[in-house]
Amino acid sequence: MASKKIEKIRIKRKKRVRGKISGTETRPRLSVFRSAKQIYVQAIADDVGKTVTEASTLSKEIKDTLGGLKKVDAAKEVGKLVSKKLQAIGILQIVFDRGRYRYHGRVRALAEAARESGLKF
Repeated sequence: MASKKIEKIRIKRKKRVRGKISGTETRPRLSVFRSAKQIYVQAIADDVGKTVTEASTLSKEIKDTLGGLKKVDAAKEVGKLVSKKLQAIGILQIVFDRGRYRYHGRVRALAEAARESGLKF
């Protein structure tokens, strides 16, 4: 478990990042949450307060294919999946919300895979 000082830094970073961005129905906010083993992402339309679509390493579509992959490679697959789901409903532009996480590792892999699959940030 992280120390109280580190947790305060994470909360401060989250508020700073989240205060600058918001999503709409035509350009939703792509919010990332990562745990020790999984990574979750959801597209949120803040103006109407609803989740447009979601994907994670536990999604039925890709869960079986992630068996022996590293966590970074699994994040890439989640990025591709969420990109396909958004494109299926006609959304090509998003606002990326990395939350309290730094833009490297799994978060970066997810974002780059979504970009390569056709989403514009």
